[in-house]
Amino acid sequence: MLTILEFPDPRLRTKAKPVAVFDKALQGLIDAMFATMYAAPGIGLAATQVNVHQQLLVLDVSEEKNAPLALINPKIVARDGSQVYQEGCLSVPGIFADVERAERIVVEAQDRAGKPLHVEADGLLAVCIQHEMDHLVGKLFVDYLSPLKRELVRKKLEKAHKATA
Repeated sequence: MLTILEFPDPRLRTKAKPVAVFDKALQGLIDAMFATMYAAPGIGLAATQVNVHQQLLVLDVSEEKNAPLALINPKIVARDGSQVYQEGCLSVPGIFADVERAERIVVEAQDRAGKPLHVEADGLLAVCIQHEMDHLVGKLFVDYLSPLKRELVRKKLEKAHKATA
């Protein structure tokens, strides 16, 4: 299992670099990220959240947890509409907030073997991809909140960390 960084850890603000090498180490990282995400439990995890600063994310929004999807070097090439979804984040445990995002997106990426991947997504899948892609540029869902709410979240998490330490 990998350790998930928690807000306000400054490493969550690191901008990820493109993945250039598709080797055994990358395959192991992808497998470890899926295992960590499922155990958390979560529906998405970006490499940035486990202190690996590469453009890689894993997700599975299926009820049965049987539709794993790894997106490497993802880019949104089209977006349409708008939807508000209540989001949470493994890096911001116990906090949920409404975030507005595109309703439908088209993503170009690479799969775990480096082959081109074209994904058309809407609903929860679109939200999850956009949320995880934000992590790759050092953005968190709390950044969509007002400064006051974001500060309250930071204080709440610091208090929780002190209580468990």
